[in-house]
Amino acid sequence: MPPTDDLGFVHKFVPARPGSAHPVTLLLLHGTGGDENDLLPLGKELWPGAALLAVRGKVLENGMPRFFRRIREGVFDVEDLKSRTEELAQFIKSASDRYNFSAEKLIAIGYSNGANIAASLILAHPHSLAAAVLFRVMVPFTPDIIRDFSNLRIFIGAGGQDPIVPRTQTEELAGILESGGADVTLFWHRGGHQLDQDDIEAAKTWLSDVKFRKRAEA
Repeated sequence: MPPTDDLGFVHKFVPARPGSAHPVTLLLLHGTGGDENDLLPLGKELWPGAALLAVRGKVLENGMPRFFRRIREGVFDVEDLKSRTEELAQFIKSASDRYNFSAEKLIAIGYSNGANIAASLILAHPHSLAAAVLFRVMVPFTPDIIRDFSNLRIFIGAGGQDPIVPRTQTEELAGILESGGADVTLFWHRGGHQLDQDDIEAAKTWLSDVKFRKRAEA
């Protein structure tokens, strides 16, 4: 389908492979300068046959789409981040009604800026997702309270030589999520900020073992 913006974000939805009884949906969140097309090939490789919901960030930085503003590299405009996170959470609710998918089988796949807003979504609305693959993610903000992340499985793909994301940021986020009960897998790529095939293969192997849990009614 062509991109549409009638739910508040420019996005593209690719239905699950025909015949899938209980299809998984991947929420694809690009890095700075990307758009709704960037992670479609990655999504198809990570989970062949899954439905794909690819979203374009609404903030422009020197003409490059992002999901929220930053003051400088590595320093986020936290108020804007939190506001944009609420917008994304509302979009997911609207999209789930439009495209008939459930949060119980929704997995975020985020890279860099997209991974950061996915992490923000997890901290603020942990029941919006079932799992997440976060490539080159930072701590989006320090939460006032640690929510219940016990239904979440999280894969963090970090670069051991990443000049943008310090190792301490990666380890701090993993610690926050684990303190709320999340099942966190941390994978260290030997290189820097760019994705490589070892990242993809590690995430694909991890995803093949994801088990979805039925959530209790609120």
